[in-house]
Amino acid sequence: MMNRGDAAGLRSEQFQLTPPKVLEALFASAGVHINGPHPWDMQVHDPRAFNAILSKWSLGLGESYVDGFWDCNELDTMLTKILQADLNMSIKGKARIRLAIEVARAKFINLQSPGRAFEVGERHYDTGNDFFEKILDAQMIYSCAYWEHAKHLDQAQAHKLEMICRKLELKQGERLLDIGCGWGGLAAYAAKHYGVEVVGITVSKEQQKIAQGRCEGLPVRIELMDYRQLVGQFDKLVSVGMFEHVGEKNYRDYFEAANRLLVNDGLFLLHTIGSDVRVDRTDPWIDRYIFPNGKIPCASEITDAVEGCFLIEDWHNFGSDYDKTLMAWFVNLEQNWSKLSGKYSNRFYRMWKFYLLGSAAYFRAKQGQLWQIMLAKRSRSGPYRSYRPRSQLI
Repeated sequence: MMNRGDAAGLRSEQFQLTPPKVLEALFASAGVHINGPHPWDMQVHDPRAFNAILSKWSLGLGESYVDGFWDCNELDTMLTKILQADLNMSIKGKARIRLAIEVARAKFINLQSPGRAFEVGERHYDTGNDFFEKILDAQMIYSCAYWEHAKHLDQAQAHKLEMICRKLELKQGERLLDIGCGWGGLAAYAAKHYGVEVVGITVSKEQQKIAQGRCEGLPVRIELMDYRQLVGQFDKLVSVGMFEHVGEKNYRDYFEAANRLLVNDGLFLLHTIGSDVRVDRTDPWIDRYIFPNGKIPCASEITDAVEGCFLIEDWHNFGSDYDKTLMAWFVNLEQNWSKLSGKYSNRFYRMWKFYLLGSAAYFRAKQGQLWQIMLAKRSRSGPYRSYRPRSQLI
């Protein structure tokens, strides 16, 4: 039987977990109810979550989740609803001030300068090869897979690699430059199946280590360097999932460097996440905990930057495939966490869960796109024929 002190404590706890009306109304406008009955409703365990969200908005939402202040059975659905409702437009007070500071920081500082180029490699891609081996596919491809004719993640990533090679019209003996080569999956595939010589660059020491091992015995060289250090001439260029780290202040320099490196008759495939609208800064939680100094481009930023450097020969959007890819990575995280939990903390697990499911929500809400853009110089002879797989590739 509960004594008077216990009852008072329970009433106090219940009172503390009652959300501020402004926050309750804000979430309710997106169809999410704090401590509500639906699987996508937020279940708050600690009242500190309210102040974190009200004062820091998306940064506070992510931080308070990682801290264990709240949970949600269908986190991806909850975050999709919040994104679809564009709640960023409704935030006020301290969170609005913090947002303005983030915008000013992105506007006046070159967050992707040469001096900062290796920061994302050290803080994200060097997390641990054992971790990425458990959540990615067998070839460790850390970018959107192509699911049109695929039944599982390994197949979807293999189809993506084959599609890239066909779009580039790779021919035996050509030189391919892979800008942002990751763990070497594409470089190894192109060298094995198309007989090309590959130079891959990365800003991650851990990626370079795995990539060099994966490409051993193949005509592939993996270098630890920033794209601005590149010299030479290549028949084909490819960049998969790296442009998000270039930054608006450097877009023109990036494409001018690509133009300088590509032979006159060559082709350049750019594979990048895109935003449905122009954004002035990256999400502050993603910036602080996942990808420092990142920037998602919108279509007009790309077209403005390539003008005079390249012709756009093809623009392929399969953004919905990234939702499926991220959910596959999350399933791998869940299935393999028992093998990783001895090295990585529960906070690390919650951070990656929030990142993967939040990113899936970003694409499901159609704010995020995935573009493969084919670029060529005006000097290229003959037409370029756009390629789309009509059946299972391999």
